[in-house]
Amino acid sequence: MKEFWNERYAHKDFAYGKDPNDFLVSQKVGSNLKVLCLAEGEGRNGVYLAKLGNEVTCMDYSESGLEKASQLALESSVTLSCICADLGEVQLEFGQWDLIVAIFAHFPKPIKTHIWPQIYGALKPGGKLIMEVYDQEQLRFGTGGPQHADLLYSFGELEALLQGNFKALHIEKVFREVIEGSYHNGASATLQVVAIK
Repeated sequence: MKEFWNERYAHKDFAYGKDPNDFLVSQKVGSNLKVLCLAEGEGRNGVYLAKLGNEVTCMDYSESGLEKASQLALESSVTLSCICADLGEVQLEFGQWDLIVAIFAHFPKPIKTHIWPQIYGALKPGGKLIMEVYDQEQLRFGTGGPQHADLLYSFGELEALLQGNFKALHIEKVFREVIEGSYHNGASATLQVVAIK
């Protein structure tokens, strides 16, 4: 799987474009936050958040993706901290983050059950999770995302994985156009999540 992502990100073009995810933009994130972007790939969302005046750490297990994230940060005159790590093994530090962002972060079940239950503990009190992923119904659209149901999500699965006594946990299934680079193009079924600790 790592080889797949390194190959995808090795090309000159940015696979999912350089613009941030529009659901993330719609959340009107503030500044002076300590932000963690999980499975951040080529850095488009991390750079956007850094431009807002945040301290951003991007975590991904593709070296070529993180190299391009650093390149995009340089082009944009911002700084990112990049960590190459396997999210199936990483232990997130407790109470470290004001905001955790996960945009189209799709994994096999063992990784899902390892990383997502850590989110609540990793957030500071009052911290927020912003997440958008493809719903299992995305398979009928074929406009982006994994082509295997177990790598996609359902409402119930996300609700179960995001363990913790969140002050607010909002999960919504949305049918919308997703236009992001070469690989996300067209009508899509997504799940959008905002959770506050």
